[in-house]
Amino acid sequence: MPPTRPARRRPVALLGVVLSAALVSAACSSPGGGASSPTTTTPAKNTATIAENVDIGGGRTIYVECRGEAKDGTPTVLLMSGSGTASDLWHAPGQKGPDVYDTIGGQTRVCAMDRPGVQYLDGSPSRSTPVAQPTDPQNGADDWDAVIDALGMQGPYVIAAHSFAGNIARVFAAEHSDQVKGIVFVDVLSPELRASMTPAEWGIWVPANNRTAEQLAAYPDLERQDFDRSLDQVEAAEAKVPPSPKPVVVLQAGVKFDVLVPKYLDEGLLPPSVPRDFGQVIDRTNAEAQTRLAAAYPGSQHITAAGAGHNIMIDDGPVVIQAIEDVLAAVEAGRTTVSGG
Repeated sequence: MPPTRPARRRPVALLGVVLSAALVSAACSSPGGGASSPTTTTPAKNTATIAENVDIGGGRTIYVECRGEAKDGTPTVLLMSGSGTASDLWHAPGQKGPDVYDTIGGQTRVCAMDRPGVQYLDGSPSRSTPVAQPTDPQNGADDWDAVIDALGMQGPYVIAAHSFAGNIARVFAAEHSDQVKGIVFVDVLSPELRASMTPAEWGIWVPANNRTAEQLAAYPDLERQDFDRSLDQVEAAEAKVPPSPKPVVVLQAGVKFDVLVPKYLDEGLLPPSVPRDFGQVIDRTNAEAQTRLAAAYPGSQHITAAGAGHNIMIDDGPVVIQAIEDVLAAVEAGRTTVSGG
């Protein structure tokens, strides 16, 4: 779960499979505490520390943060935040344990960005140029391509992707199979989740995850997805270019929701159409989906972060850091598995 809830309560969604307090709070008409007036940077070298808006052409800029140096071919780590969440997810105030962004940036090059329509943990809107919504994994992968080109970045890459961004990572990896050397999936939403649910269960999950009229009135540019279209896109990308052997860690949240769903229903934080026992469905299908995802990469590690909610990088930063470090070590050793072999 995120570290705090907005002062004004808003409905939560079953984001990325598990319950999340409303990161989508009322957004200001201009950037607030988490953002400043954007400036546009010129192309930066792979060693430059940046925290600026990057011109990607077409009248658009994307806010990007990068630090550290990829030495001797060490992969650059791309941090991909989940649906509706900005780059500060990886170095959030109040997170438990070391800062993921700064810790990894002390070892190799690391970059994170704000997709259009996301929000900071304090409710401030994305610094990136708004785009038409809904968006999809291909849009996310294309934006990473544009940022990489604009900054003159060089591979190879290791990706750490959270929640919905797991789909962006998979599309990006299919398109850059020679450059993506490893992946850390952080409690991701996936086609495997949909496959683990019955049509009736999926029919509850989708509307429970859709943005509310209140949220869109507060922030019309809010990032949102057509979930079926997005998951279909991932399946199509991997049917064309199947996942190649690489070191992979699948992190799964340990918090169970068979108790939390009734609690949130009682608090009015979920739509009344969600059954009171739906937390059991989430727990069962999320566990199955994460297991199936790990099975797609022989030699991967599947780790449950006990006591951590959906935002594992906030609830248990060391687990995420260790997973990234393990994948980097495997890549450096020339292994295609995390555990060796």
